Amino acid sequence: MAASDPVSSQPVVSVIVPARNEEACLGACLESLVAQTGARFEIIVVDDGSTDRTRQIAQSFAGVHVIDAAPLPPDWTGKNNAMWTGASQARGEWLLFTDADTVHRSGSLARALAEAQQHGAALLSYSPEQEVHGFWEKAVMPVIFAELAATYRPSQVSDPSSPAAAANGQYLLISREAYHAVGGHAAVATSLLEDVELARAVKASGRKIFFRYGGDAVQTRMYRSFAQLREGWTKNLALLFASPVRLAVLRLTEFVLIVGSAAVAITASVRGRWQPAAGAAILAAVLYAFFLKRTSIAHFSWDADALALLGLPIFSYLLLRSSVSYKRGLIPWKQRTYASRPRYARSEMKPRSPTEEPVFRPAIGRQEKSGL
Repeated sequence: MAASDPVSSQPVVSVIVPARNEEACLGACLESLVAQTGARFEIIVVDDGSTDRTRQIAQSFAGVHVIDAAPLPPDWTGKNNAMWTGASQARGEWLLFTDADTVHRSGSLARALAEAQQHGAALLSYSPEQEVHGFWEKAVMPVIFAELAATYRPSQVSDPSSPAAAANGQYLLISREAYHAVGGHAAVATSLLEDVELARAVKASGRKIFFRYGGDAVQTRMYRSFAQLREGWTKNLALLFASPVRLAVLRLTEFVLIVGSAAVAITASVRGRWQPAAGAAILAAVLYAFFLKRTSIAHFSWDADALALLGLPIFSYLLLRSSVSYKRGLIPWKQRTYASRPRYARSEMKPRSPTEEPVFRPAIGRQEKSGL
């Protein structure tokens, strides 16, 4: 049990980190977690069959409890199994599920617990600050997170009178009572979008959710290569948006109109056709201004926002790829392959009961390397 200062009146938080081949980032995550102050907590790392140095890195941190994920049951996803295993070993009154690629700000755990209590929330979730490097990450991530911010509006998610429900699995703090009341990760065991499904179950139970951008609490670098980015968003995008194909066409059309108008303006001005050039330039400027306004809510740096226009066709490609993958029925993730039926998550849907028929069924016995 890690603790600091006289905080004996505070509830204990069990921090659960599922980890499968996370040697590139786990050290920084645990370093930030063991340094937390102002809260009583324990840290549980669940090694989900890692073949790299994940386990050795976790064991190098004093006080961190390292356990193996239970054998993967039929129909379960690996991550849900790991988190359920961690929860079964947890002693805390609150559970914080957080990914191995996160880094936590100093004192953020105590502040998050206080914020949940302040808002009377049974589940608090932060959308972390996204760390991006290189062209692919800077171009694509602002576009995706702008769409997510518009689709899953924190004000609606946090409103008990709204049916909207969402959470970000990179930082999901939930009371032990609420977790077990809705069945925990066992209730969403087959879902590849377990964070949103768990949030729906909590809201359906009549308990309150609090959701916001949490750059002041946690940051993450989700993907470190285009192959990882492609695989991860292929898994998620068709579930996150109600009409992925329609959205792909819309964003590709937006890109063509902006770039095409700019090209017409330049060509016409070179030829001395000032009136058409001015009209095309105005159209390009207006469309681009609307685009920048939309991406500004995603909390990225100016250089990422500048590259985001080039991310529109890539986003469209990923949406279509995700949609096709779900229609084909095979979704690769973390060296496992899952079979699916095409039922998509929608923020405007009423929360589902955790006893409702599962959406996903893993293709048992199948293994694939990352990427397609």
